[in-house]
Amino acid sequence: MGFRRDSVVVARAYSEDLREKVLAAYAAGKGTLKELAERFGVSYGWVAKIHAVEVHTGSRSRPPQKSRGRARGIDDTVVRSVVKRRPDIVLRELRQELLETGITVSIAHLARVLHRLGLRLKKSRSTLRSVTPKPTAPAAKPSLPRSHKSRRKT
Repeated sequence: MGFRRDSVVVARAYSEDLREKVLAAYAAGKGTLKELAERFGVSYGWVAKIHAVEVHTGSRSRPPQKSRGRARGIDDTVVRSVVKRRPDIVLRELRQELLETGITVSIAHLARVLHRLGLRLKKSRSTLRSVTPKPTAPAAKPSLPRSHKSRRKT
């Protein structure tokens, strides 16, 4: 029996109790794997799989699930310590410091890590302002003369 998640039925794992009962019945010689699958109302494939895991590992409990995707190659504590030490560091410099510690990471991934950690890189208030003034609306002039509106020919 499954449960609904966003209108999709998702399979639910069988209980540890059921797993234990099936394997105990097989160990007591109360039937073959196929017979036990029918008796407990589960598939033969599942019973064969849990039996194979018991034979292989010696344990009747469910093995821990493996996480999907690549393992994180960057330690969050290292990134936090570098940013805490130098709060006005830019991504390129942060990447260089991590390279010196043996951590290879792209700038884009580093930006995602900082976002996930809730850290923002911004200039400190002690840095000088840019020498180039920003153009304001009245001072900025258009580079091309204004074009005439097109008229529909009749």
